[in-house]
Amino acid sequence: MAPADLPRDIGGFIRDMRRNAKISLRQLAEQAGVSNPYLSQIERGLRKPSAEVLQQLAGALRVSTPAMYLRAGLLEGDAPGVLEAIAGDPDLTMAQKQSLTQIYDTFRRENAREAAAAAAEAADATAEAAAAAAEVADATAEAAAKTDGDAAAQAPPVKKAPTTTTPTTEETS
Repeated sequence: MAPADLPRDIGGFIRDMRRNAKISLRQLAEQAGVSNPYLSQIERGLRKPSAEVLQQLAGALRVSTPAMYLRAGLLEGDAPGVLEAIAGDPDLTMAQKQSLTQIYDTFRRENAREAAAAAAEAADATAEAAAAAAEVADATAEAAAKTDGDAAAQAPPVKKAPTTTTPTTEETS
């Protein structure tokens, strides 16, 4: 699919979704919060919608936002292969494509939440281990200081040797 075809493709996709949902252009525009002429231009491929407008249209059409972004050529990352396969499969109905995309998105969101929770748990464990190591280091330093202090207190005082003066040659003569 050539980049120049993307706006027309997304427009056709939106038009097909709207017709499949059996709603008028005016109804979809109202539900998505965009003007009727603007939506008409999008469907005819004259205007390229922003990511925000695509998200609003996806919500109004009950389609996943990533599927809408994929059709518009905005989605890049590790998921396009699956979404592209779903969107491009001619044997699936539009409702089946929507269902599969929503299920896929649900699994990805759940996996992302679980990964975030595991990362937070690992960070907490690391912080706890660092705090425990700091406590051990403090206790070791205190024990060493106390041992040095006790050793100094128990050591007998050092006696200074008496100083003697050596007579000079003048004193001896």
